[in-house]
Amino acid sequence: MSQYWSKLVHTLTPYVPGEQPKINNLIKLNTNENPYGPSPKVIAALQKEAADSLRLYPDPNSDALKQAIAEYHGLNANQVFVGNGSDEVLAHVFNALLKHDKPILFPDITYSFYPVYCGLYEIDFETIPLSEAFEINVDDYLKANGGIIFPNPNAPTGRLLKLSEIERLLKHNTDSVVVIDEAYVDFGGESAVGLVSRYPQLLVTHTFSKARSLAGLRVGYAVGHPDLIDALHRVKDSFNSYPLDRFAQAGAIAAMNDTAYFEETRQRVIKTRESVVDALEAMGFEVLPSGANFIFARHPKYEAEALATSLREQKVIIRHFKKPARIDQFLRITIGTDVECKALVQALKKTLKM
Repeated sequence: MSQYWSKLVHTLTPYVPGEQPKINNLIKLNTNENPYGPSPKVIAALQKEAADSLRLYPDPNSDALKQAIAEYHGLNANQVFVGNGSDEVLAHVFNALLKHDKPILFPDITYSFYPVYCGLYEIDFETIPLSEAFEINVDDYLKANGGIIFPNPNAPTGRLLKLSEIERLLKHNTDSVVVIDEAYVDFGGESAVGLVSRYPQLLVTHTFSKARSLAGLRVGYAVGHPDLIDALHRVKDSFNSYPLDRFAQAGAIAAMNDTAYFEETRQRVIKTRESVVDALEAMGFEVLPSGANFIFARHPKYEAEALATSLREQKVIIRHFKKPARIDQFLRITIGTDVECKALVQALKKTLKM
C-alpha cells in the first residue's frame, strides 16, 4: 500500500533503536540506560501527581521545570527549552536552527539519528572523519557550513573533546549554530553549558534518560541564547504545544533538585566503568578512553559479532554495530551494576577460554 506514501517517506531510512528484549533474566548492557533507579524523591513526586488533576492539561510551557533547570545551571529560564526526550529536542533543533543553504557538519561516526533528521527535514550534510584514534579534530570543522553538531562525549565511541577545543571552535565559527549534544557528559566530561552566555551561536542539549535515570519518562532540554530558544519554541508550538505531561514534568523537577542522589549514582557508574576497563584490558581488549556510561572496545584476535553472539547465549546483551566498517570490530558495552559487570567479565572470560 506504499502508493499512499508521500514522496518524502519513500526516501527515509528510519533510526533503529537498541534492542529492548522481551526475554527475562537478561543482563541488559546494550542501550546505555542507568543501572540505578530514579531518586526516591522522583517516585514520591510521581505518586503525588497521580491525582484528579490528570484530567487537566499540563503546563504547556513547563515553567517550573525550566526554572529548576535554569537554577541548576546558573541561567535564566528564557535560556531553557524542554521537550519529550532529547531526541525530540534535537528534531526541533534540526528543523529550526540547522536547515540552511550550506551543509551542516557532523562526525562520520556519531549518533546515527543525525542523518535521519537530515533526511526527514531535507537538510544537506557533510560527515567529517574522526581521526585514526576516533577523536574529533576541531580544525576539520573550520570551514563554511550551515551548522555543526556532535555529541560530547561522542557516541558510540565515548571519546571526549576538551572544553577548550569547543571554545576554540566557537571563536572561529560565529556565522552558524554549534550544537553540543551532552547526553553523556555527566559521566566524566566538562559541560559546555557555562559557555552559552558568552557565545550566542552555542546550543547545548541534555537528557534526563542517562545520569538522572529517567529514560522511561522521556524528558530532554536545550540551553542557549534566548533567540535560539525562541526559534525552538516557534517550531514546538507549531507541532505539539503540550510535549511534556504532568508526570514527566513532576518527575524531572524532582530529579533535577536531588543533586545528592545524582552525584552518588553517577560516581558509582564512573567507578564501575574504570574497573570494567581494567578487566577488559587485562583480557587483551583495546578500550577507547570513555567519558560516558559505556565503553567502546575491540579484541585483536576475536570477531566482534562472534563475541556479541557468545555473550547473548550467556544472557548478556551488548551492542554491536556492523556499519560503518571502521567500527565493525568494536563492541559498545553499557556500564551496569557491579554485579552485572562481573557477570559480563566472567562471560567474556568463558568465551575467550581464560
